[in-house]
Amino acid sequence: MVFHYPGYKVEIKNLKFLTEEGVRFPKTAIISFLDGNEKVSHVEIMGHLDCESIYGKINSGEALHLDHCYIKNFSLSNYRDQNKKDKKALVSFPSFSARNAFFDSKSGTDFSFAVFQDGDISFEHAHFASGPVTFNSARFGTGTVNFSSVFFRNGHVDFSNVMFGEGEVNFKNSVFYNGLKDFQYAEFGSGPVHFSNTEFNAGTTSFINAHFGDGPVSFKIARFTKGKLDFHYASFGLGDKSFERAEFGDCWVDFRKVEFGTGRINFNRSVFGTGDVTFEGSELNDGRFSMNRVQFGKGEKDFELVDFGRSEVYFDRSDLGYGNLSFQRSKFKKLSLKSCHLDHYLDLRVAKCDRIDLSDTIARDIIDLQPYDFKMNIKTLNISGMRLLGRIYLDWKENDVRSLIKNQAHATERQVAEQFRTLKENFNVTGKYNDEDRAYVEFKRHEAVANRIDQQKRNVWSRIWSWPVYVFQWLIFDKMGLYATNPLRVLASMLVGYLLFSLIYFFLIVFSNANIVSSVGDPDQLSSLAVAFYHSAITFLTIGYGDYYPSGAIRVISGFEGFVGLFLMSYFTVAFVRKILR
Repeated sequence: MVFHYPGYKVEIKNLKFLTEEGVRFPKTAIISFLDGNEKVSHVEIMGHLDCESIYGKINSGEALHLDHCYIKNFSLSNYRDQNKKDKKALVSFPSFSARNAFFDSKSGTDFSFAVFQDGDISFEHAHFASGPVTFNSARFGTGTVNFSSVFFRNGHVDFSNVMFGEGEVNFKNSVFYNGLKDFQYAEFGSGPVHFSNTEFNAGTTSFINAHFGDGPVSFKIARFTKGKLDFHYASFGLGDKSFERAEFGDCWVDFRKVEFGTGRINFNRSVFGTGDVTFEGSELNDGRFSMNRVQFGKGEKDFELVDFGRSEVYFDRSDLGYGNLSFQRSKFKKLSLKSCHLDHYLDLRVAKCDRIDLSDTIARDIIDLQPYDFKMNIKTLNISGMRLLGRIYLDWKENDVRSLIKNQAHATERQVAEQFRTLKENFNVTGKYNDEDRAYVEFKRHEAVANRIDQQKRNVWSRIWSWPVYVFQWLIFDKMGLYATNPLRVLASMLVGYLLFSLIYFFLIVFSNANIVSSVGDPDQLSSLAVAFYHSAITFLTIGYGDYYPSGAIRVISGFEGFVGLFLMSYFTVAFVRKILR
């Protein structure tokens, strides 16, 4: 049969109809499908069994085989009224099949409180051509329940409180027209559940409080247009859950408080429209949540209070759209947004995460990592290859930035250096100059190590020469002044240098022929120690009064001290001015 027909007409003939399976019907139905111009585009010939005959078979406990059958105004509510049964009385079907059946009822087709006993149940390729459809509180036994390629033309479909058995539940390739698709409180058993390639169209599709068992669940390539998709409070078991390449249209997509159980959650290559997307408070015990190459629209993306503490979450190469994305107070084992374009506000104030990967991203807006009113526990942050056109808000001490970058297991020294350089520039833009200095020192330290490693790969001579160059840089630029970021450190280095040279002079005077001679006859009668300290001071500060001059080996050392003093005073001036100007 065809899908998507504007209209149809039915003609009943008093001719017996025999199906290919050998089932005989007393009448024949000719169903003509009409196009937009009211012309016949397709014709189907089926058997026909009136409802009174069907109700009689139910009363006698007979099997119902309605394959290739046209059924008019079927309703278990009417059946209960005729038989004076309670409105919620269960109606049992020992065996049932309605493949390629055509249900026609303007008031609605009603299978509410039906009990389908063990065995396969099939509505495959059936059409519910008019009126709402309800399977409210129906019960299915053990076996496959097949609604694949079913056409729900009205769109108002009620599967709330349905209990499926342990077999497979299959809605693959089915089509729901616009309306309310209600699966609230449905129990799907432990078998596989397939909604793959299903068209839900517009309206509300509700799986609120639905329970899926341990079998795999697939909404792969499912399509929604407008309205709301609601999985609020739904729960899943051990199997994998796939929404791969699903199209959510402009729906509000609601996965709040969902218990995903364990296993893999796959939203890869899905497409979201202008509606908001929320996973607030959802849980995944142990597994992998994947949204790689997903395309988001203009709505907000809410992953706040998510508890995926033992699971890895991936948004790699996704288009995050126009709305904000928030992970506030959430817990992850790993959170990856690798190679994403972060064009709008990103709230990464997570409660706990072992690894956050922002490598190769392009950030044009704010990335918020600044702790506010709760403690954040992040072990590593990877921003290697990031193009930072916006700002990252974080604090060196509260976020323990040094550990965040240095704890990366597989990052090279060059990558670590570049990440600290990125943070240094970021702290400068955000006005956190002390944090900028700390990031700059770490950048220069790791850059020096990276340069030494690169030199060691060239040749033997470079390998030998790289070490003294590295040690010299480590001592002069790092230890003496923290790369001109700490003037007090430079002052301390000057004091140490002055004392060291003074003691060298003293020991040379006492234990060698070298001496410091007074050119004015030593009127103050200074001791050797005092002479050594005085000469060191005027040499280190390049004063040069001329009242004392060196002889012997002290001449060479005095010249070297003059250079050191001049260098450290210049070093102090640079560090001091750098602090003052900012």
